[in-house]
Amino acid sequence: MTITGAGHRLVGNPAQERFAVSARGLTKVYGAGDAAVRALGGVDVAFAAGHFTAIMGPSGSGKSTLMHCLAGLDAVTSGEVHIGDVEITGLNDRQLTRLRRERVGFIFQAFNLLPTLTAEQNILLPLDIAGRQVDQDLFDQVVDTVGLRDRLGHRPSQLSGGQQQRVAVARALIGKPHVIFADEPTGNLDSRSGAEVLSFLRTSVRELGQTIVMVTHDPVAASYADRVVFLRDGLLVTELYRPTPQSVLDTLVKLEA
Repeated sequence: MTITGAGHRLVGNPAQERFAVSARGLTKVYGAGDAAVRALGGVDVAFAAGHFTAIMGPSGSGKSTLMHCLAGLDAVTSGEVHIGDVEITGLNDRQLTRLRRERVGFIFQAFNLLPTLTAEQNILLPLDIAGRQVDQDLFDQVVDTVGLRDRLGHRPSQLSGGQQQRVAVARALIGKPHVIFADEPTGNLDSRSGAEVLSFLRTSVRELGQTIVMVTHDPVAASYADRVVFLRDGLLVTELYRPTPQSVLDTLVKLEA
């Protein structure tokens, strides 16, 4: 199934479109023979650059598998995935590692901060690993966007859960990635901290031009996105633009009926 909508129709060569990420005929099968499980059954989808998209679906729908395949964290069984103008399904492990380091940012449910480093050092860690210079203007903009100016010298143990996730958001933003993949980024946070993090993600899209693809099970979290795509049984079945918590919940209820 091809997801359609203004600026999102998957046609032509993805390298020639304003798609941050796209997939054609994407399938993922785990196991073989009678034990084979088809997690994705032929997915066509595209994510426009500079937009915030949420991926949702019932448990076992394939949403996390889809994100992992789009991000190059899991090998596909068949089909193509492009990040920008690069077909990642044709890359070897070394090339994939380099592409993820240079073009992709990640935010996970677990904050994955190094406990011995300060917030500032954690934010700058991807640049240090890649041997890249710090863009001070961008650093200042990112730090102010996520509201961490007065916490840069603190270690993770001195920060709340919401502050730690904001450090993780800043770390994902600092390398100016082509796309950020967020996997249940508010799953370990209370509602207030979660709302703060989601607001910062939305601000990074609107003010920094970032592209974010987020997997979530939470209708409230999904309502912060510009667009929500829904999976069921490994297939894309529908989508929403300008979602509200109620419209997302209504759609989920229909999918689970």
